[in-house]
Amino acid sequence: MEVKRSSTAFSLALLALVLLAAGTLSAQDVKYNFMPGTDFSKYHTYKWVSIEGASHPNQIMDAEIKQAVDTQLAAKGLTKTDSEKADLYVGYQIAVDQERQWNAWGTGRGFGGGMGSATSSTISIGTLVLDMYDPGTKQLVWTGNATKTMDPSSNQEKNMKSLNKAMEKLLKNYPPKQK
Repeated sequence: MEVKRSSTAFSLALLALVLLAAGTLSAQDVKYNFMPGTDFSKYHTYKWVSIEGASHPNQIMDAEIKQAVDTQLAAKGLTKTDSEKADLYVGYQIAVDQERQWNAWGTGRGFGGGMGSATSSTISIGTLVLDMYDPGTKQLVWTGNATKTMDPSSNQEKNMKSLNKAMEKLLKNYPPKQK
């Protein structure tokens, strides 16, 4: 009888772990913050800048990220420029972390026991951080990040759709509503 209790407890603990991991990894996680008191209505143009020491992807992905952000900022009324007199400087950086994912299945008969199995695999979690600086004050005025499980086997069209959706979600609250 003691063996059945410990195997049931193990099965329940394993199931809870799997559900917790599945729930936290399946959706895009988006966060943003901004400098209080900033008058975002004065920003009309922006220029892309490089963030010193930042990690960037290859040239193709760099262009895709900038295109996705450009689309969202244009929808907000901002115009991209190469002029030094831009109202905002915009830069980004990326990070990819490796995490362990557990996949489990099982059959059970309530508290009477059952069978189960678990396998693990490594997944990539990508984070993109987007920063906006006021060139006059040289201060960060807005920052946001989007984190999502990456699927390297998907096609480019699907990747662009996912990237565009992430940037739309990230910039949804730009400019921020001041209280």
